[in-house]
Amino acid sequence: MDESVRADVSGVIPPQESDHSILLVAKGGSIVFGAALFGYGSQLLIGIVLTRLLGAEQYGEYKVAVIAGEMAAGFALLGLNCAMIRFISLFASRRDSAGVWGTIQVGIGLTLLTSLLIGGGLFALASPIAQYLFHEPQLAPLLRLAGLIVPFSSITAILAESTMGFGKMQFQAGSRSIAQPVTRLALLLLFSLFGLTAAKALTAYTAGLIVSSLLLLYFLDRLFTLRRPVRTGRRETGRLLRFSLPAYLSTMISTFGPSLQTILLGSLNTMATVGIFAVANQVSTASTLFNASIGTASSPIVSRLHGQGDTKQMRHFYQTTAKWMFMANLPMFLLVLFLSTPILTIFGKEFVAGSAALTLLALANLVIAAAGVSDGVLAMTGNTPLKLVNSAVQAALSIGLCFLFIPRWGALGAAMAVLVCSIVIHLLLVSEMFVLFRMLPYSFGFLKPAAAGVVALVVGWLVQHFLHTETSLGLAALQALVLLVAYADMILILGLSQEDRAVIAQTRARLTATFSRR
Repeated sequence: MDESVRADVSGVIPPQESDHSILLVAKGGSIVFGAALFGYGSQLLIGIVLTRLLGAEQYGEYKVAVIAGEMAAGFALLGLNCAMIRFISLFASRRDSAGVWGTIQVGIGLTLLTSLLIGGGLFALASPIAQYLFHEPQLAPLLRLAGLIVPFSSITAILAESTMGFGKMQFQAGSRSIAQPVTRLALLLLFSLFGLTAAKALTAYTAGLIVSSLLLLYFLDRLFTLRRPVRTGRRETGRLLRFSLPAYLSTMISTFGPSLQTILLGSLNTMATVGIFAVANQVSTASTLFNASIGTASSPIVSRLHGQGDTKQMRHFYQTTAKWMFMANLPMFLLVLFLSTPILTIFGKEFVAGSAALTLLALANLVIAAAGVSDGVLAMTGNTPLKLVNSAVQAALSIGLCFLFIPRWGALGAAMAVLVCSIVIHLLLVSEMFVLFRMLPYSFGFLKPAAAGVVALVVGWLVQHFLHTETSLGLAALQALVLLVAYADMILILGLSQEDRAVIAQTRARLTATFSRR
């Protein structure tokens, strides 16, 4: 039977039509994930250094200052970071150099202007913010330092998204996930020799951003030389803003959702509670690395498929990436479920109080992973007003639940708010995907990781029951290893899909070629 006929009858996209996009996202996602994994390991090491040397209260003050600076930088972006990917990718595919150059000019120029204004505002208002919002006057000097974060953080984001618009994931990954944390860690270790403080930690953070932004500027110039007359660019400012502004709030909420809980914790509870929640949130971030990598690599592909009107391939792509995200997140949740207490002891005994919050945060990440790249599909198909509605719902619900839960349960209450919001947003995204495109993230492929997860859950419980792994880091590591092996073995026993085998084959070929050249 002809392949096209077979596709129409079965509803399955022929391999030659579907594998290309899957392999592209696997390639781009693997680059981003590898760098993100390195970056997360560095961030985790940085977190251990800071918590051990600063303690829960001073670490909480540091986190509040960093989050204040990063949130201010997010406001300064005006949503243009999302527009960079879409429009640079669009103009580059048409070989429209004037459009690409004008988009870069608008993105960098507007962002630089707004970031300097907002960063200056944070610097000027540091004292009243510290006194009236957080009731911690000693926080003011740190907030002034946070004002310096704003321009460098926002410009770094614009430059990173610009390189991604050309389909190059390695440049932003190397700059933000490798160079930035390595710079921070090196300076923190140097400062620790003379006595580490929250102010010195913020200085190291800012230095990492500066190094990252300079590298990204260099990489962007390699992709598209910036040494050309300004007037040759076609600046479609109105078009960019019409796209970016509806996504503005949604991007802020999705990026700084966990930060919102941290800020409200600082206002409604103590700085020590902020430090405990921040550590739990940092640990839970491990399960989002793969999600973020797939989402980052998917954006230009979804934009291309939608532009071609290829709904069938977009549906297949959507379901495959959702399955991968769920498959990667499930064992991470199981590890946290069993080992939250031993994990948090690495940061210090006072942080063990966040074990229940860590479990809820990991569950929230699993819920969102099951929705796949829905949020990215909305953005890359031009449905940014719908993203705005989702974000408004999430913001209102999150703030309301934080005021309800945090005064009573502290860090656990903040985690409860995150979980409830994740469930609501998951339902919204899945419903919107079905209404707009008649597609759901779920497929029969979800049954395999779910079954493997049940087996791993039973194995993990048996190991913990007989070895009491919560009392020793060594035994906890053994339980983690057994659980992961059980999960991976069940995935292999149940069988890999065509897309999984294609990705593995490509990875094996690349590794073979790499080592054969050495």
